[in-house]
Amino acid sequence: MPHQVTIATVDYLDFLSNDPTKRQNFIDALGNSFCQIGFAIVSNHGLTESLKNQLFQATETFFNLPEKVKSHYEIPEIAGQRGYVGRYKETAKGHKIADMKEFYHIGQVADDSQQHHYPANIWPKEVPEFQNIGIKMYQRFEAIGADLLRAIALYLNLDETYFNDKIKHGNSILRLLHYFAVEDTNEIPTGSLRAAAHEDINLITLLMGASAEGLQAKTKLGAWIDVNPKPDQIVVNIGDMLQWLTNGKLVSTSHRVVNPSHELMKKPRYSTPFFLHPVASMDLSPLPQTISSDHPKQFENTTAGAYLDQRLRELGLK
Repeated sequence: MPHQVTIATVDYLDFLSNDPTKRQNFIDALGNSFCQIGFAIVSNHGLTESLKNQLFQATETFFNLPEKVKSHYEIPEIAGQRGYVGRYKETAKGHKIADMKEFYHIGQVADDSQQHHYPANIWPKEVPEFQNIGIKMYQRFEAIGADLLRAIALYLNLDETYFNDKIKHGNSILRLLHYFAVEDTNEIPTGSLRAAAHEDINLITLLMGASAEGLQAKTKLGAWIDVNPKPDQIVVNIGDMLQWLTNGKLVSTSHRVVNPSHELMKKPRYSTPFFLHPVASMDLSPLPQTISSDHPKQFENTTAGAYLDQRLRELGLK
């Protein structure tokens, strides 16, 4: 019988508690799940139902605008790092067929973010509430992600604050994602998925879904398993940068969003991933303690900025 892979579900409040046993159990469960499958599910994360509903309402309002209006917010010169990216524009690494999606990017909102040379955020005037709720959600995700990286640092026997200066005012991206409805499935390009198999670029990704059906992760043995959080949970997965830094100890797992039945394809699907990125200067060279005769160095020395640039070119966005 094949080995059964379980994605751990952890309680965010356990890590924040003063109970050392609960805290350590959280760290161990999170870290072990990231080593085995690269995914974990987090409960009691503090993203309220009200905030979530406001965001999805603003997101839906924007994506229901005419294509001509949405296109005003698409700026190819910044490689899709801010604003709108239209349908069939992103192609997963190693694939030739573009994904069936469109999305909107919100970037760093810190007051002094311009010193890091990030593009300015773009706010659609047709949806005035978009900016306020987008900033609130960005900052909440950023705070949760910082706590999760503290737990990861402890799991790796690093100082708990190891990632703090590396992610402060980092190049993180909040993606408002729309898998658009398709009335006639004959119109779908042959082989096109809502999101083809891919790995994320960043340190960790935090995903909140209005509907989670279709998300799958690939095990080390090559089997695809469903990732099914409850509506009030978020999914967290390891990105390539953290896999690189840990010399493969933490796994950046291939994942995809498969097409549902013909009837469900007639309904849109929304989700909100937060791609937690460090500052461009972060050294991603594999940590010395992760390298041994049994686990030789797998990855070259590089920086977060150089790696991101390479991947954006592979995705066809730059």
